[in-house]
Amino acid sequence: MPTLLQHTELAQHLLEELLRECRQHLSNPNEHLLRKAFDFCVEAHKDSFRASGEPYWTHPVEVARIVARDISLDDISVAAALLHDVVEDTPFTLADIQAEFGATIAEIVDGVTKIAGIVENRQITEAETYRKLLLSLIRDVRVILVKLADRLHNMRTLAALPPERREAIARETLAIYAPFAYRLGLANLKWELEDLAFKYLHPEAYEQLRNALRQTRAEREAYIQRVIAPIREHLQCHGLRCEITGRPKNLYSIYQKMLTRGKPLEEIYDLFAIRIILDTDDSSECYLAYGLVTQLFTPIPERFKDYIAVPKKNGYRSLHTTVIGPEGKPVEIQIRTRAMHEIAERGVAAHFRYKAEHGALPWKEDPELEEWITWVRELFEKRPREEAAQELLESFRLNLYQDEIYVFTPKGELKRLPKGATPLDFAFAIHSEIGHHCIGAKVNGRIVPLNYRLQTGDQVEILTSKQQAPSRDWEQMVVTHKAKTYIRRYLNEQKRLKQQEGQQLLEKRLRKLHLTVREEELERIAHALRYENRAALFYALGTGELSVDAVIAQLRPNGAPAPAEESSLPSAEQVAEAARQHSSGILLVGMDGRPIQVLYSYARCCNPIPGDDIVGIVTVGSGLRVHRQSCPNVQEMLRSNHPRVLQLRWGDTNNEHFLAALRVTGDDRPGMLRDITKAIAACDRTNIRSVNIDAYGGTFEGIFTLYVRDTEHLARIIDKVRKIRGVRTVERFESRL
Repeated sequence: MPTLLQHTELAQHLLEELLRECRQHLSNPNEHLLRKAFDFCVEAHKDSFRASGEPYWTHPVEVARIVARDISLDDISVAAALLHDVVEDTPFTLADIQAEFGATIAEIVDGVTKIAGIVENRQITEAETYRKLLLSLIRDVRVILVKLADRLHNMRTLAALPPERREAIARETLAIYAPFAYRLGLANLKWELEDLAFKYLHPEAYEQLRNALRQTRAEREAYIQRVIAPIREHLQCHGLRCEITGRPKNLYSIYQKMLTRGKPLEEIYDLFAIRIILDTDDSSECYLAYGLVTQLFTPIPERFKDYIAVPKKNGYRSLHTTVIGPEGKPVEIQIRTRAMHEIAERGVAAHFRYKAEHGALPWKEDPELEEWITWVRELFEKRPREEAAQELLESFRLNLYQDEIYVFTPKGELKRLPKGATPLDFAFAIHSEIGHHCIGAKVNGRIVPLNYRLQTGDQVEILTSKQQAPSRDWEQMVVTHKAKTYIRRYLNEQKRLKQQEGQQLLEKRLRKLHLTVREEELERIAHALRYENRAALFYALGTGELSVDAVIAQLRPNGAPAPAEESSLPSAEQVAEAARQHSSGILLVGMDGRPIQVLYSYARCCNPIPGDDIVGIVTVGSGLRVHRQSCPNVQEMLRSNHPRVLQLRWGDTNNEHFLAALRVTGDDRPGMLRDITKAIAACDRTNIRSVNIDAYGGTFEGIFTLYVRDTEHLARIIDKVRKIRGVRTVERFESRL
């Protein structure tokens, strides 16, 4: 433990270092404020020590140095960093901070303090941290910047903690703080946080990789100079003043490349990037520099990215290209101006420095971030905590840490989407109504399905139909938070309407019978019929899965529920026996080969026809409902081996006909409808029940409802229609007939 003299000497040394770094990186720092905050910090923490044995006050001082040197925002941020642990760890209160340093610094300290909550459930812990970090942006962006600096210093000194604690902090850092640094444009902080987390989460892999890179360092540096030297000379010959450096990729990103590509280090060539930083304010010189570089080295066309014309979400601007360097090795090159480099290194701190100094809300210049923050606030206000936590975790991963693609509307308007986005994501990015009615898209003039993965440079035209509406499987097709939110909102609203419809059906019947049922009685009936609660019971009534008669049957004349043993769900055999006289014929057999003679109906969500793999769902009061085995509406029951699911197969259908539908798209040319209907009718004299057509922008879309015998019959029709001139797509239409 240091003596008082050593303590004083250390404090004086660190104060001078801090002030020197503030003079170097900040504009006109208020040294009186910084000295006062430093002294307050040392006095407040004078009796506390870190796990390493160092005086505790050295931690906030080092955090302040990171804020000054690596983030370079303002003196207010540095003072807040010095004081960020005072309220949490000492007897001083927020009121004391405000009295000594004013409201702005007190608010930043308060914001940092509130982020540090701990909850038992790990998932909720992560979600709560996400939420607090996001909502801190509403108050002042400097809150999250100080917190990132705090986390960085804690990671640098993590070795003093027990292994379990180290691993937990490292995992949280990788999952939360590194992505936030990325989103805010703090590249250097992100890289260091990732590498430090990697060091403690995978220590053996970290050491092996670090040693391997150390052994080849001289060779790599020599190679970098062989690339840089001719570029520097060529650019100077053309009057471009610049700084050129070779930046090694961080260890964690190299480790991730080895994992994703399944290759050893020796086969990973892009271990570094060459930066060309131009001393100019004219961004057009970046393109000139790119042209000069490609005169020396052959570029790989698909690796060119123009983040100057289309900046990243975090404000990053630069030209990226990969060229074939000496020995045929690919080399990544980044070209930017000095101002762009400042944004790349400092991120939101550089971009919003002036606004932050004047108390503005910089997140309001990012509409996507503003919308997301509003959603987070509403989510936790309106939803159960655990449910909100789970949804926020998913949204965070979708929105904060993904590569981006850039696509265009037919009018040339640019839309930025995460990698893996589909036409549905694009449609919802334009407007929720366009998303709701999206049936497909034309990408670069070619019709594509809803689950098509868009690529940078695609021109996308959304195709809509008034009859279209979101379905449950859409959630699996989209990757953006916005699309998922609108789809869930629509599906939840439809579920609510079905519940309301079911409740009204039951109440109407009860009024006719002069019966009343209390809420708790309805809950007991729901459980007797194997539904989770009365809301699920109402939903089953609204969808037709459950009949009102089945609920009434559970009531005695006075409205009391029947004994539990009389209210169990009937078996498939009981349903079959009760409904035998209502069957329209033997069309189905069980997997044991015995005929199924029951009241049944074909599910309108998937419209099965002979040849489809099928299952039966036993409903209460309505017999069997037959679904295709691939129908999204039965997947959950199939996975859980639900007792109400019966495996079925087709018996002798006696050449009966079944309804099926086709969606056909193609060129909107004269005679297209005639040619399609003629081809359908000519295939085994197929009868057409109905045709719905639409045309827009030179594209024809038709929904043809047909009577077919089986899947083979339908396949022959599809084959004939596909051969018609101008037809682009023919697919089975999954919708209500």
